[in-house]
Amino acid sequence: MKTMNRCAVAALALIGTSAAFAQSSVTLYGRVNTTFEHQKEGNVSKTGLFNNSSRFGFKGQEDLGGGLLAGFQLESGFDSSSGASDSRGIFARQSEVNLSGGFGMVRLGNFTSESYYATADFISNHNHDTGSSADALYAYPARDINKIAYRTPSFGGATVEAGWAMHEQPNGAGGKNSMDLAANYEIGKLGLGAGYSKLGDQNQFAVRASYSAGPFVVGAYVQRDKNVFIANGGNRTNVRLSGAYIMGVSEFHLNVGRAGNYSHVSDSAATQYTVGYNHNLSKRTKLYAFYTRINNNNNATYGVATAGNDFSSFAMGVRHNF
Repeated sequence: MKTMNRCAVAALALIGTSAAFAQSSVTLYGRVNTTFEHQKEGNVSKTGLFNNSSRFGFKGQEDLGGGLLAGFQLESGFDSSSGASDSRGIFARQSEVNLSGGFGMVRLGNFTSESYYATADFISNHNHDTGSSADALYAYPARDINKIAYRTPSFGGATVEAGWAMHEQPNGAGGKNSMDLAANYEIGKLGLGAGYSKLGDQNQFAVRASYSAGPFVVGAYVQRDKNVFIANGGNRTNVRLSGAYIMGVSEFHLNVGRAGNYSHVSDSAATQYTVGYNHNLSKRTKLYAFYTRINNNNNATYGVATAGNDFSSFAMGVRHNF
């Protein structure tokens, strides 16, 4: 009996060892991004430390054999100025499990819709679309939770992803499912993207182009949305341009966006612009400074609590990736 028990223990140990070897990688990663800013909204000013979407996470992958891979990603946000955790939950930024292989990838869980990464994310490169200089004009109607998505394999640099986020409410409760579609095409220094998302009577469609030529990086997107920022507001067009000049460890950035009036709401347009400088201390650490401003028309509330107020900030910060 003792011999059988020893054999059982040895077998369990071998199973555990095999599972450990099959797990090809588990990575801890993150970003700490903090600014010292002087902000002004309307006639009210404040100065202090501000968090710029700091986060940490774990991601890993297991080789299941035959070209099949199992993967996961768990990501948590925190306030780098105070150390407070994300009030939405420990892994509210992302909690995903996936299976991938020659067929592409199936994703399950909570994750940002790919239509955003295909369009707006590529254009806000001065501070990775975070903090007070983040893109305040981009319309994002998609639901991130309770989502299933499928991404195709790469076909000559082109990929397509379709996502479906379920409302998970009882029948008759009025819940709406969310749909998201995205396409990316990368060939050399040229990148193209398109994204569509819909949630109830809100929807958006955007296209993006980006290109690098020597020290210059330029990009733009155009977005058309309906009812996203204003209920029953109608249709609106949003355009953003960005440019960067990279000289050694220095990056000079300019980013300008313009949101037009909603068709049912007059005087609801706005303009946002940012001028920034990044100094790379290493591949992972930057010192940076920027001035950002949002000019709202009388019925616009982009980045502010009161319609018609403008917003501005001068910031100096440190960003470290690990």
